[in-house]
Amino acid sequence: AEQGGLGQAEEQLAEYFAGQRREFDLPLDWRLSSGFRTQVQRALTGIAYGETQTYAQLAQRVGNPNAVRAVGSGCATNPLPIVVPCHRVLRSDGTLGGFRYGLEIKQSLLNREALDREA
Repeated sequence: AEQGGLGQAEEQLAEYFAGQRREFDLPLDWRLSSGFRTQVQRALTGIAYGETQTYAQLAQRVGNPNAVRAVGSGCATNPLPIVVPCHRVLRSDGTLGGFRYGLEIKQSLLNREALDREA
């Protein structure tokens, strides 16, 4: 297997999609984000495989419970999707909310993780 950088990321993503990986072990470059968005994106890494949180819960976790919309913006601008699991964040009513790559893909990722956890 190719070592470092993109090769390592490609390998781990392939393992994730094959159902063989639940956590990523990659050095993450946060430079494409800043400020509150970076806080949100770093907090996303704390949402376990197969679990979800609401935008409001995430706002609470980063210490700004009133910043639900800003949390949504942090998720929407996540430069490291899948690895930094913005797909695991839902609206308080349980609906999907948004996802830059389409709600079908978000639902598919959530379904994959939920089924894998039950297996």
